[in-house]
Amino acid sequence: MWRAFFLAIGFFLMILGVQCLGVERVTLKMRDDPPAPISPFDTEVKTGPQKQIVPPPWAPWSLLSSGAVMCLYSFTIPRRVAGD
Repeated sequence: MWRAFFLAIGFFLMILGVQCLGVERVTLKMRDDPPAPISPFDTEVKTGPQKQIVPPPWAPWSLLSSGAVMCLYSFTIPRRVAGD
């Protein structure tokens, strides 16, 4: 079970790293809090700006490398941890 768990986490990190390589920024559909009204007579409903995530330049490579290390680690875990 631990072997499959670490393998799945490793693949997930590698896929996330490849996705970060392909995008410059991610714009979420969710919006920030709306700005405060300027005057008491301001009744127009304002929406806040959309949230954007900009991955730093080191993020894709660190995700890829840590995912690869975790996959390699999962192959070194013995099939049975406790000897029965």
